[in-house]
Amino acid sequence: MENNHRDSRFDDGIKVRREVMGDAFVDAALDRAAGSDGEELQNHVTATVWGSVWTREGLSRRDRSLLNIGMLVALRATEELRGHVCGALTNGLTREEITEAIIHASGYCGAPAALSAMKVAQEVLEAELGPKG
Repeated sequence: MENNHRDSRFDDGIKVRREVMGDAFVDAALDRAAGSDGEELQNHVTATVWGSVWTREGLSRRDRSLLNIGMLVALRATEELRGHVCGALTNGLTREEITEAIIHASGYCGAPAALSAMKVAQEVLEAELGPKG
């Protein structure tokens, strides 16, 4: 998406995406896709998911992060979960709440999905917060 084709949704989306996920995460995602077939998808996700969904009123960013954890566990989207655990911390969720969200999801999504998600979440939590103790 060239600059002259960007609409306000992209601009709003990139702002929210950076606030939630962090500049390093967003820059890495955009850089990986730059000049590739995935570049338009990154631009689309920024405009639609981050610029149209995350900017809506009605749910706090904290609530959206909590929902994302459950949905990403259900989808077994562990690479996306990695970034959203960091985003959840940014949005005010605690280590305990993230863990409980994954445990709660295990009852609906199954143990294999939850175990896979917990492995990724544990890596992020230890990197961001240190070992549990």
